[in-house]
Amino acid sequence: MFASFYLKRKLVNTSDNTTYDYLSSKSKILHLGMVQKRCGLLGNSVLSFITFICYIASSAASFMMAPLIEFLLALFLFFAYSSKLNEKFKGIYWPLTDFLRCVTAAIIYFAISIAAVSKYSDGASKAAGVFGFIATIVFAVDFYITFNDLVMFLKQGGSENETEAQKSEDSCTVFTV
Repeated sequence: MFASFYLKRKLVNTSDNTTYDYLSSKSKILHLGMVQKRCGLLGNSVLSFITFICYIASSAASFMMAPLIEFLLALFLFFAYSSKLNEKFKGIYWPLTDFLRCVTAAIIYFAISIAAVSKYSDGASKAAGVFGFIATIVFAVDFYITFNDLVMFLKQGGSENETEAQKSEDSCTVFTV
């Protein structure tokens, strides 16, 4: 609903000189992907913050650093995508950064959730473990979605590199004597 506010509009002149205003389907797909990414990052940061609060209140306070770091990283990436830093800094491949964050978060959350549920007996530790398992699932889904974006990028990048290599080979002439 609010996504249509940000979509790029194009004006098209037809043969009878009437102008139509329509949404570009490419920009719609790109924007909906960014909205999905922002919602995922917001969900990751909310779950990380809840898990962080549960670990602070529990006797398993030694595990509070991992949710705090994941919370801060998710907020940073949310800010970066919202302020379009990913378009300004082309040297960083942002989906790869997000993919690595999600993979490490899923593994770390799974490990500390098992430790919190099995080792500590207070209710806050159990709640932190349950929220950690939920966060593990959410991060796993997020890195699966991000992995598909990476595969599409690598397929596109591979075909561009082949055409550039073919162009450079075609432009070079080798003289043999």
